[in-house]
Amino acid sequence: MEKEKGTVKAKFQQNREQTFRSLYKKVFPSVARFVARKGGDLALAEDIFQDAMILYFEKVVSDQIGEQHNPPAYILGISRNLFFQHCKKNKPSLDLESLGEFTITPVEDASPLPDRHRLLDYLTTAGKKCLDLLQAFYYFKSPMKEIAKEFGYRSERSATVQKYKCLEKVRETVKQEHHAEVLA
Repeated sequence: MEKEKGTVKAKFQQNREQTFRSLYKKVFPSVARFVARKGGDLALAEDIFQDAMILYFEKVVSDQIGEQHNPPAYILGISRNLFFQHCKKNKPSLDLESLGEFTITPVEDASPLPDRHRLLDYLTTAGKKCLDLLQAFYYFKSPMKEIAKEFGYRSERSATVQKYKCLEKVRETVKQEHHAEVLA
């Protein structure tokens, strides 16, 4: 199939059925594979492809497509968008009443979530300056430029690197404590 708009439009006007068949043979297998990979079935792929072909035909006839385009790629793109729209509209909803009564049983192996005081302990092990820097960034939402100036760093980049190092100190403390708990 030639890539010029006038040629595609002319083919549709001369022999619409043959042009549709040709595009079907070239593009439908790709659309079907895409839909199957995303969890759809053949019927859905056919519906999406037919809708894509109609949209493509309307765009070609109304001269809404640029002069240079690749019909199979264009139709596949339309099909992908239609598939995603279909998925968005038809999200499976969970009917809570159909689940019936159930009880929650605690998992014995689950590690407890750190409470606020434990988190504060982790942060203070990194040092006062780190605690202040992390607090300025995450709690007060100060911009890095302002943090760099306030903490005496030469640049925003230096402040960002220091913030990263502080986070790494906290992560290392958490890892060490977790490792000690596992060994105990």
